Amino acid sequence: MEKIDNIDWANLPFGYISTDYNVRCYYRNGAWGEIEVCSEETIPLHMAATCLHYGQEAFEGQKAFRCPDGKIRMFRIEENAARMQSTSRGILMPEVPTELFVEMAKRVVKLNERFLPPYESGASLYLRPLLIGTGPQVGVRPAEEYLFLIFVTPVGPYFKGGFATNNYLITREFDRAAPLGTGCFKVGGNYAAGMRANHVAHEKGYACEFYLDAKEKKYIDECGAANFFGIKNNTYVTPASSSILPSITNKSLMQIAEDLGLKVERRPIPVEELATFEEAGACGTAAVISPIGKIVDDETNIEYVFSKDGRPGPISEQLYTRFRNIQYGIEPDTHGWMTVFE
Repeated sequence: MEKIDNIDWANLPFGYISTDYNVRCYYRNGAWGEIEVCSEETIPLHMAATCLHYGQEAFEGQKAFRCPDGKIRMFRIEENAARMQSTSRGILMPEVPTELFVEMAKRVVKLNERFLPPYESGASLYLRPLLIGTGPQVGVRPAEEYLFLIFVTPVGPYFKGGFATNNYLITREFDRAAPLGTGCFKVGGNYAAGMRANHVAHEKGYACEFYLDAKEKKYIDECGAANFFGIKNNTYVTPASSSILPSITNKSLMQIAEDLGLKVERRPIPVEELATFEEAGACGTAAVISPIGKIVDDETNIEYVFSKDGRPGPISEQLYTRFRNIQYGIEPDTHGWMTVFE
């Protein structure tokens, strides 16, 4: 167990730190059981569990914040419940009801309140909901028993530089997900599929890999494990594709963009269109927005440059500031996104 006194809140990595409790709920005999509070960090698991053999596994990521007004806030948790339900339908797992999901999220945050980083640190409490098939099967079929759990851990920014630009490498050698596969679901296999591409990008000195569509390699898909957006002519443009994870952060940024008077377009984006964007970014729970400095295409020797001085563009900065201010209760939550702990 981590001692609070030993935690350097301002320099937290985006990694795992032990906390006091996690919460669990089992699905057996066709029904969800009672919520259980647990201090164990391990799971007893049958060696023939479907999560280990056939990929019956889904997870989510979300954050809770200690805010300047002293309150604790959690961002759009019902959206996480809805996305996990969609994933469950996609790989034949029982859906966790929204009420159960939200109740467990609230409970695990309260149980680990002492691990919520102070507001000034810029760190947050990361929630990791996890749903796995625990029932044994040797044939390829869904399990009959499942475990849903949520653990939390305090985290710093996903990229070490915080809100600063990163460079990406276009990969045609690897695909993250197929158009009619599991790309629109949050399953571990999609992340395993990206590890080699990520490793290659890092070896070549880039922050992350950049995927084109698996079918034709003509259109933008995702930036590593994050959604892409580009800004031009006062318009926020983001890809439409059946193999992209529907990012809750991206959905929220589209709304904020409209609130700020931008037009929003969700459509296929040909890779050549990168040359026309004034700003570009990757977005997701971990970093909110990771502004893109440049995207390099090794195959054609083309560099798409969005920032010459390493600084984020003005609209990305506006979007990021508004988003963070809503999360921290500094600006009004006009869309009812935040769960406020009393």
